[in-house]
Formats: sequence, C-alpha cells, structure tokens
Amino acid sequence: MANFTPEDLLLYLYKETSEKQTTAIESALKQDWTLREKLAVLKTSLERLDGIKKSPRTRIVLNILNYARKNAKEVVK
Repeated sequence: MANFTPEDLLLYLYKETSEKQTTAIESALKQDWTLREKLAVLKTSLERLDGIKKSPRTRIVLNILNYARKNAKEVVK
C-alpha cells in the first residue's frame, strides 16, 4: 500500500488528483483507518478555514484610500 502525504490528501479533497491517484487514495481509505482519520482532520480544518471571515480595520482602509487619492492628484497635475 502506498503512503500518502497530507499534501496528497489535500489534493484529493480539492479534487485535483488524477483519476489514477484518486482511485489509489480511495482504495487506501477503505483499508487504512489512520488514513481516514487524517483525511477527517484535514476536512475539519478546511471547513473551519472556510468559515473564518477576516477584514481589515477601517483605519487601514481609510489610509489606503487617502494614499490613492493623494497619488491620483499628483498624477493628474
């Protein structure tokens, strides 16, 4: 049985493996409970990452807008 890395499992989760790799991983998952556990941990991590909502602070956005406005005026002159 092949050893699959976490990177292999991530590619599998994102459906970026070849048909041959997908078949090999699915076959290994049926036989290896530790591989299933690793896949479950990765799935949970991806779900948590997808749920994170981050946005910049208002002050940062205003600084960027002010900088852009200032530079736009200098370009027009």
